[in-house]
Amino acid sequence: MSSPGVQGIGAPRTATMLWITGVWGLCFVAIRLGLQDAPVLWFATLRALIAAAALLLLCLVQRRGIPRGRRTWALITLMGIVNVTVAFAAMFAGTAGMAIGAAAVLANAQPLLIILPAWWIYGEAVSVRIVLGIMAGFAGLLVVGVASGGGTGAWLSLLAAAAVTAGTLLSRALHGADLVAASAWHFLIGGLLLAGLALLNEPAAAINWSPQFLAVLLFLSLVGTAAAFLAWFREAGRSRLGLLTAWTLLVPVIGVAVSLLLPGERPPPWAAAGIGLVLASLWLVLHHPENKTNRGKVTKDSDSAGRRVRE
Repeated sequence: MSSPGVQGIGAPRTATMLWITGVWGLCFVAIRLGLQDAPVLWFATLRALIAAAALLLLCLVQRRGIPRGRRTWALITLMGIVNVTVAFAAMFAGTAGMAIGAAAVLANAQPLLIILPAWWIYGEAVSVRIVLGIMAGFAGLLVVGVASGGGTGAWLSLLAAAAVTAGTLLSRALHGADLVAASAWHFLIGGLLLAGLALLNEPAAAINWSPQFLAVLLFLSLVGTAAAFLAWFREAGRSRLGLLTAWTLLVPVIGVAVSLLLPGERPPPWAAAGIGLVLASLWLVLHHPENKTNRGKVTKDSDSAGRRVRE
């Protein structure tokens, strides 16, 4: 994780966030395709456990140690429960019960959900302009969601958003812990809990191990989960949470755009107005003058720390 002196002050890196949001937008399409061959809980379980296995293998190759300390393990366990068990189950069930665009909209409500916790827990000041920008962006997401059709999974998708928000807040508290190892173990813990729920509620024999399902599962687990969440947690450790989560406004836009290639996923043309509002609000939030000031402050703080070390 980033050093405590700079943690949470900077703005997230644009290239990294474009990659993360692009991948997560594709994940909603991947989930819809994968649900054709697997039940909800088993599919979510496989996603988590394969991601855990990949990161644990990386830890072994790079000789990373096992996390230590009761506090660290308590945080990792809580992250596993909320960010994996609850979030993945709710996200997959929500996507199964409604159109891709609507599910992606509701499951990415983090920008609104994180404002008050970030202010209360970490003391992150939020300007009126940022709040208005995020609200305008979410209004645009609602337009996209309505255009894509509703469904019975609305509350589940909102639950997924709340769970991911809680996981992001918890990840910020992992000071000094190896982020790769912590990510691996939280996916393993959450995945094992999902496996228990799946065993109680779904037949494992219902999975159709088709080539399409295998390709979708590997993309979702390795790229959309192991790699993307690791990059997300790194940015959470060095960025202001309000600015970080504003980027998730792009996820449903990308999901809707890609879903146009699938049958039965055709939002009406006026959804373009909602997408335009999302992009405008994202520019408003990320180009706030305060961001430049914060980036300059981080640079000055880092330079000062370097000078003190040299002296």
